Amino acid sequence: MRVLLAGGTGLVGNAVIEASKTTDIEVVSVGRRATGKLSREIVTELETIPTLPTAKVAICTLGSTQRKAGSREAFRAVDYTAVMKFAAAAQLAGAEHFIVVTAVGATARSSVFYSRVKGEVERDLSALGFTRLDIVRPGLLLGDRSESRPVESFLQAIAPLTDGLMRGSWRKYRSVSAESLARYLLALTAPSGPGIFIHHHGEITAGLAGSGTHVT
Repeated sequence: MRVLLAGGTGLVGNAVIEASKTTDIEVVSVGRRATGKLSREIVTELETIPTLPTAKVAICTLGSTQRKAGSREAFRAVDYTAVMKFAAAAQLAGAEHFIVVTAVGATARSSVFYSRVKGEVERDLSALGFTRLDIVRPGLLLGDRSESRPVESFLQAIAPLTDGLMRGSWRKYRSVSAESLARYLLALTAPSGPGIFIHHHGEITAGLAGSGTHVT
């Protein structure tokens, strides 16, 4: 099976590529830089994505921070505009199933800019008409990033303590390794029923790809 992947040079996207090596999934990366790890890679500006290879499934792990992007506008260009452009291009290539990584707490009604943008992209992806849309909302992502993120590095260091304090409805905010998330994303590519599904920490860490919340 062929899967289109956007965000292959990032923490989660790279983990998806590594995890795919033990499966029969052919990953084709789409992004501004080549990963150097795949036999087929499409290097393109995400604002003007060319015609993509035919595929039934697409995974989007694009994501940034306002600090890294440099401004709210630049952050939105990656976490909203580029995601939507990739989704549209994947749909034209025959993708009926779209899997996107957003973040816990995402909602278009949030007063927090980061969470609001994540919620807006979830909302607008839902309107594109994919047969199946899986929205995966992890908490803090654990793993070695290529760029420096001091705040995230500090949060990773104290995650064993803070995770233990997050119980009940707060469990979904617990940290998860990029490797666990990548395996979960690949498990979601298996044939499954239609609809829009949301997945949180519990499903991801348990590897329960079929147990997301069916929202429509």
